[in-house]
Formats: sequence, structure tokens, C-alpha cells
Amino acid sequence: MYDIDATHDPKRKSWVESANAAGHDFPIQNLPFGRFRRAGSADAWRIGVAIGDQVLDLRAAGVASTDDMNVLMAAPPSQRSALRATISNGLAEGSAQQAAWSKALVPQAQCEFTVPCRVGDYTDFYTGIHHATTIGKLFRPDQPLMPNYKWVPIGYHGRASSIIVSGQDFKRPKGQTKAPDAAEPSFGPSKRLDYELELGFYVGQANELGEPVGIDDAEAHLFGVGLFNDWSARDLQAWEYQPLGPFLAKNFASTVSPWIVTMEALAPFRAPFTRPEGDPQPLPYLDGAANREQGQLDITLEVYLQTAKMRAAGQAPHRLTHGRVAEAAYWTAAQLLAHHTVNGCNLQPGDLLGSGTLSGPTLDAAGSLMELTLGGKQAIELPNGEKRTFLEDGDTLALRGWCQRDGAVRIGFGEASATVLA
Repeated sequence: MYDIDATHDPKRKSWVESANAAGHDFPIQNLPFGRFRRAGSADAWRIGVAIGDQVLDLRAAGVASTDDMNVLMAAPPSQRSALRATISNGLAEGSAQQAAWSKALVPQAQCEFTVPCRVGDYTDFYTGIHHATTIGKLFRPDQPLMPNYKWVPIGYHGRASSIIVSGQDFKRPKGQTKAPDAAEPSFGPSKRLDYELELGFYVGQANELGEPVGIDDAEAHLFGVGLFNDWSARDLQAWEYQPLGPFLAKNFASTVSPWIVTMEALAPFRAPFTRPEGDPQPLPYLDGAANREQGQLDITLEVYLQTAKMRAAGQAPHRLTHGRVAEAAYWTAAQLLAHHTVNGCNLQPGDLLGSGTLSGPTLDAAGSLMELTLGGKQAIELPNGEKRTFLEDGDTLALRGWCQRDGAVRIGFGEASATVLA
């Protein structure tokens, strides 16, 4: 686990004035990492740290000798913590670095961003028990959860090449579908396009092939967390997923936020990992004292929808979802990494582990339209009178998240958004 130190001090302020605004996603206590360049340029991508409404260019500030984010992520936690302290001290009020570092700042409004690191492999898990139960009831009323769900973290290997950054739009996917009363399948655009509210856990240090990572060491191999929308074509998936699971229904696009909030930044926002009374306890390789005491992340998540008509009329996006990770996730990030490597699988810096859809126990905390509309049977009515069961062309969907707790400064994750194109 990561310790609370001077970089988390709620009294610490930055000479970057926008970082001191109440409720800002990027105060000096956050310092998330991403890759950026000036908008419209053909420059190489640089490593930046968000501070207020600015980006600190780490190479220009003289605190990083590389522009390769994966190299930085591969460093051991002690080196990463030292880098965080250097950046925090340099951005703090009264810092001797202010004059020099002010020249290394670029307004975020003048930047374009890319996927925050090179994602070599991506695995999607299924940790949201309320989501799994609700979806299971739609297909298996008598057995919503399969017998293995409470014993083993369920996951599948996804497609890394189609992971895109927030703001990058995508085309509606096509594929085969089959209506229940049809004699044969048909081909065409998905009519049941959905979002999935997830977190992405980014791997830092690698492990060697054949060398599992124990539960007590798992977080040392995690670099940080970002918002993740694993778009889903529900009608394609219903036809193709048996017996091997998702394929074209999931590999057309997955959206990440530009920023990785580090595990160090999340130290004040941990929660105990507990199981409901009567549920099986994790097997020993998935169980540890530190994981039980503070393995969960206390993150609030929201989803907003803005249709093309709303956008044209200047209407603000409408909130669909408001929930908390600690109420949604049945497995912790450390358990996912420990399970992923227990058979000797070697993870690499930048690998992405998707949490799976994080739905809370109430309908307003559901992390997908499939749940909110009860499988498309109950349309959502938007403030302008439009209705939705699934996403339509021109719809913009945005994920947002933050951590807030007494005695700590609120930190945020930015936004993960994209618009569905015809």
C-alpha cells in the first residue's frame, strides 16, 4: 500500500493559481500523468502532469529524462514516490523552481492528448457484482450469477489496438445479430449500442514470466487508475458470445481518460475490503491483511449523456449515473493483478486491467443503459423530451470521477468522453 505524506497535505497550495480553486480535478495533491503535445502540431508526444488548468512538461522542467511514459511507469514505487515529491515541491507556493517551471507550463486548452501510455495488452474483468447480477437476471432469472463468480475474478483478454483517448469519436460498429424469432442472422449496424462505466488499472513494474505476484506485493506493480468506457454492442454480443465470450461486440472502441491518477495520489482515499455475510471468503492467494484493511478505492463515478439535439440547443449534458466504486466492486485492483499473474502470466508496464462495469445497488447507480432501461424495455426520458433505450448517432457520453474525504483535498480524474458517429 502507498503511504500518506507531505504531498497529500491539505494545507499545501500551488503557485499555479488555478490548482487552488475549490473542487478542481487537479490540485497539487493529485498530479496525474498523461501524454500531450500542442494542438495542431506534429511534435512528439511528451509526458505531462496536470496541475490546475495547465500541463507541466516534465522534460522541459528537467525532472524527467525520457518522453516514454512506459519507462517512467516501470520504475519501482520508491523512485516514483521520489519523483512525485520533486514535482509537488517544485509546484508548491514559495518554490525556488517557480521562475523556471513557469516556462514549462502549457495550458490544457492548447493541448491535444493521446492514450496516456503504450497499452501492450488489455484484460477486462467483471468485478461489478450488482451489474453482473442485474445482467444475469435478464438472461438467467433463476441463476443470475454463475457458480464461479464469488470465487474467481472473471475476465477476458480484450483488444488493445482500439483503445482511444477521450475526445476521439468512433463509428457505430457493424456485425451479425439474430432476432429470437428469426430463422437466420442478419448483418448491419448495431442497434443496441451501450456504454460501460469502468476504471482502468495501469500496470507499472513488470513481473517475469512464470513468477506470480503475491497479493501483498500486487499494488507495488500498479502505477495508477484512469476512467474507462468499454463500449458494448449488446445485440452483437448476444449472438456471438457463446461459447467463447465477447469479440466484435467489444473490440471496436474503448475510451480512456487522458490522465492516470497515481496510486500514491489515491493513498488518502482507501476503504476496507469486506464481503457480505454468508459470501465465501477469498482463497488464500487473493487474501491479505492490507487488502482487507484498505484494498478498496473510494471513488465517486458519474455518467453524462448529451444528444445532438441537446448540443445544438446549448443544453447541458444529463446525468445518467451516480455511484461509488466501494459499493460496486466485488474484487480489488490488487486481487485482479494477483489473480492475473498466479499462473505465471507476465504483465508489462502500461498493460491495462479493466474493472468491468461498476454499478451500484440502486438503479440510479447503474453503469450501463442495459441496466437503466431493463434490457431496452423501459426508455429513459431526457429533459428535452427525447427518449433513449440505447445510444443513437450523435450522442456524446462522458464519464467523470473524483475522490473526496474529510481531512483530504478533493482530486479528480478528468473526463472520458466520445461521440457516436453514424
